[in-house]
Amino acid sequence: MEYVTQLLAGGNLASDGVYTKRCVELLESRFHIAKVLLTPSCTAALEMAAILCDLQPGDEVIMPSYTFVSTANAVMLRGAKPVFVDIRPDTLNLDESRIEEKISSRTKAIFVVHYAGVACEMDPILDIARRHNLRVIEDAAQALHSYYRGRPLGTLGDIGAYSFHYTKNFICGEGGAICINLPEFADRAEIIREKGTNRRQFLLGNVDKYTWVDVGSSQVGSEVSSALLCGQLEMLDEIHARRAAAYERYQQLLQPLELSGFFDLPRVPAHCQGNYHIMYLMLRSGDHRDRLLAHLRDQGISAVIHYVPLHGSAMGTQLGYSPGDFPVTERAGACLLRLPLFADITADQQERVVNQVARFFEQVV
Repeated sequence: MEYVTQLLAGGNLASDGVYTKRCVELLESRFHIAKVLLTPSCTAALEMAAILCDLQPGDEVIMPSYTFVSTANAVMLRGAKPVFVDIRPDTLNLDESRIEEKISSRTKAIFVVHYAGVACEMDPILDIARRHNLRVIEDAAQALHSYYRGRPLGTLGDIGAYSFHYTKNFICGEGGAICINLPEFADRAEIIREKGTNRRQFLLGNVDKYTWVDVGSSQVGSEVSSALLCGQLEMLDEIHARRAAAYERYQQLLQPLELSGFFDLPRVPAHCQGNYHIMYLMLRSGDHRDRLLAHLRDQGISAVIHYVPLHGSAMGTQLGYSPGDFPVTERAGACLLRLPLFADITADQQERVVNQVARFFEQVV
């Protein structure tokens, strides 16, 4: 709030100001990212990534159906087609063993989604991409400060995308960032972000005026949002530690109920380090999920479901998909329930949540 107040008092609200630059410095140095550009949203970052991949009408992009609509929209806005693949039952990430069977002569890229801040199996995915000459884009909306074999998510593919939406771990209301991991993308990314103009070169004094040189859009973030985000990033370790403590407390409290067979808790592979973004229960049936959701809401507890699988949506039907195409994805869509998890949640609040979950299963059994 101090940063936002200072910014407003100073009156210079121009984009890419001191707070945006500070956020970029923090992200690049902490996570060893070659180049970061802040954007108005992760959606904007994904749309920029699709342009940088030079997607054309008729191209195909492999991705999970269990994701937010922005992953698919970024592809479709270029005239390309999302090609969905089922997910793994353990991490709910793209099933890397099913990727190659979906590759065709039209495939240009793989968009991976690190669900709940837990990494996809990036080594085999990157190997597949190399062998088939495909781009890899990381939808790391939920995955800032998560790691795969010690490497930060968002930095392993050709391009990464982060979200700072108010539902994420580090927030500014609306906001995002694109991670440019290939040097050859750096200059064009700045042009795309600045409405397709070479304004950046003008500001650097390299040209005497700027003009339209490429396709692009207005993808520059707000300096006010950057001021808020700057404070969040400076507190990154503290926020992370508080979320970790809350996540581990849930695990301990919920484990007896899991052992009783009522649900499964999230699984994080040993070679992955998550960021404690989501605590979810995978219920045994959709009926149990829906009834538990209603019970918790009746108690004033804001539990929520997550993605409605894209292949089962109205747009998915138009793309030729049908119910039953991706059984693991469909089970997640029907049976997953997220519990409230945020940095300021108290132990008493968590115990109340778990007690109400236990009460529900006492009634069911």
